[in-house]
Amino acid sequence: MRMTLMSAVATAALAVSTAGCAVLGDTAGNDLGKEGEAVHLTIGYQPYYTEAWSGLVMRGKEFWKDYLPEGSTVDFEVGLQGSVIVSQMLAGKQQIGYAGDMPAIVGASKRDTRDLRIVATLGTAQDQCGIFLTRPDAPEFKDQAAALDWFDGKTVSTPQGSCTDRIAQATFEQQGVAPQDYLNQSIEVITSSFESSKIDGAIIWEPTASKLVNEGLAKRVASGSEADQADAGYMLMDHELIEERPDVAEGWLKAELEAQKFLADPANADEIVGIALEQTEGFTEKDLRDALYRAWPTKQGGAEDGTRLSLPFVVDDEGMDHIEYSAGFLAKIDAIPDARLPEDAVFPSLAEKVLAESETPDGAGTVNSLR
Repeated sequence: MRMTLMSAVATAALAVSTAGCAVLGDTAGNDLGKEGEAVHLTIGYQPYYTEAWSGLVMRGKEFWKDYLPEGSTVDFEVGLQGSVIVSQMLAGKQQIGYAGDMPAIVGASKRDTRDLRIVATLGTAQDQCGIFLTRPDAPEFKDQAAALDWFDGKTVSTPQGSCTDRIAQATFEQQGVAPQDYLNQSIEVITSSFESSKIDGAIIWEPTASKLVNEGLAKRVASGSEADQADAGYMLMDHELIEERPDVAEGWLKAELEAQKFLADPANADEIVGIALEQTEGFTEKDLRDALYRAWPTKQGGAEDGTRLSLPFVVDDEGMDHIEYSAGFLAKIDAIPDARLPEDAVFPSLAEKVLAESETPDGAGTVNSLR
């Protein structure tokens, strides 16, 4: 029997904690201790979102043990979507979160609830979030433009308010495409809708996109690259942690840079896929490998140079522009009250310091397709 993604995540969440006998992290009521003392952290991460796989590597390789005070403990908690992680962080139940661009921006906008800051970039791409899928019996298309034209008048779905929604709306507007029905569906419902032939197409992220393609439920035809639409993942950190334990905040970022460097090294591809397989349910090894390493032709949205994921680590000028653009979209759909984020919602100085002091001052590198 095929395990559904929702039940798979529930199963994975039961077994995801690591090395911790301390009380689960609650910054609001948890004593963060003094500089140099052992600390307990609770981290929200997304093994079901390839663009945030540095968190998956952090859990699997435990780089944090080299940078946090001796005796520190960490629990990793799975979030099926970044919005779940942001909710936990806003409630003070997680101190650090690995999330996509849209939920990270929403989290950083809610300072009246809790002061969360975007402190680093997990990755940027054009074909990790905005992947356009059609039903498997759709025609063969000569290029992305022709494929996107096919969506006109069709029944299309995506998780609205997410990066897929932003990319889909921008792409359809640029192409002059108007689906007959534009449905708000979770990835679980999208899967079942393809199974029952209730939708013609969807826009979804990796690794679910590769899973649907490999199961023969959908066909990949385009990505955000056609409309030059980027997607990104960001690290959120509770400002209370930054203020009270700068040694821990900086230590975590040093470990994160190690994780991103590990992710960028093609020699680690097999190990990374193995780690992903251990931390997910309902996905095959091929699904997970394809999500990060498959070389897609440009007519289906692949990059000409084979880049699947860029790892700048810091929130650079391009990242700031992306956050500003995405905040505008979120304000337009009333997901946040104002496109102008609170002061220092993006807090890049710690990551910039870590990167400047590292052996890779230009960033962690890129993940390229394995041809």
